[in-house]
Amino acid sequence: MRKLGPPSEIGRLAAPIARLLDGVWQRMHWWIGAMALLYLLSGITIVKSDEVAVILRWGRLVGQTPALQEHGPGLLFALPEPVDRVVRVQVKKVSEVDVGTLIATPDEGEQGDSGSLSPLQGYAITGDHNVVQLDMVARYRVREPAKWAFYGPDSEGILRVEVTAAMVRSLGEMGVDRVLADGRKSLIATATRRAQAGLDAAQSGLELSSLELTRLTPPAALTTEFDAVQSAFIGAETRKKQALAFAETAIPQAHATTDTAVQAAMAAASSDLAQANGDAAAFLALDREYRANPVVVRERLYRDAVERAIGGAGNVRWVPPPKGGSYRGFRITIGGGSKSGSSEMSGDDDR
Repeated sequence: MRKLGPPSEIGRLAAPIARLLDGVWQRMHWWIGAMALLYLLSGITIVKSDEVAVILRWGRLVGQTPALQEHGPGLLFALPEPVDRVVRVQVKKVSEVDVGTLIATPDEGEQGDSGSLSPLQGYAITGDHNVVQLDMVARYRVREPAKWAFYGPDSEGILRVEVTAAMVRSLGEMGVDRVLADGRKSLIATATRRAQAGLDAAQSGLELSSLELTRLTPPAALTTEFDAVQSAFIGAETRKKQALAFAETAIPQAHATTDTAVQAAMAAASSDLAQANGDAAAFLALDREYRANPVVVRERLYRDAVERAIGGAGNVRWVPPPKGGSYRGFRITIGGGSKSGSSEMSGDDDR
């Protein structure tokens, strides 16, 4: 059997410590066991119904996929800190944050009232190189708890940056008249889409629920001019609506008048065509009859013409000649002005 050598220097120094620990264990072993048990049980976490929990072990997410990383409501068993850290996330809660990076603070607004825009004020430039200031409220919730817990604990700071960048870019693509009038809905939709893309690229785990413009105005130094432009725009829109209302009344009336005139013209054309066809048929019949018996037809036409001429003369009144029997200066006057017509013979006495 191999003989043991003399104890080393480390063993001699450790022997008193070992005896001390052994004495402490003999006297307080159940206290140490209880504290160790409580320490192990401190890793148990209760996850509420509106929460999702993730575990960070030595600063890294536990689980390879989101399904394994995210733990639903109930009891969650994890190692105590500092090994594991349980992060509980309220996924159903909608939070809101004020994004006032593009608006002047009260002190800055007083500086800008002098007629110039202070470089300290927040502002954005529209597509037609006009300056506007706006205040926004962003509402959001945590959509991906694992990413939020690991990448984006400073959620409000990331949200402000992305919303501001998206709004500045969207305003740069629109004119100021549209921004201040009827383009707000389109502006908000475009900025929301871009802000969400930025949040996803930043691995923030946030979902932008809504974006509200609580204030959208020109700088204080230009408020009067912008109000004048806005009033002119509203007046133009009012006159346009009045013109459209007048057109809705005038156009049907014009169509009705046109239809009436067209119908009257068509009726007159039909009547004239029928009369022309009748006259042409009578003339052709007379022509055929004339070719067959020209003497008789010519005589009849002559008699008809004479009858029409005499029939239009009306009554004939004979005026006796003057005394002395002189018919010098005798004349016949046929009156054509009266409806019945008259014929008068008179003589002048030449003395």
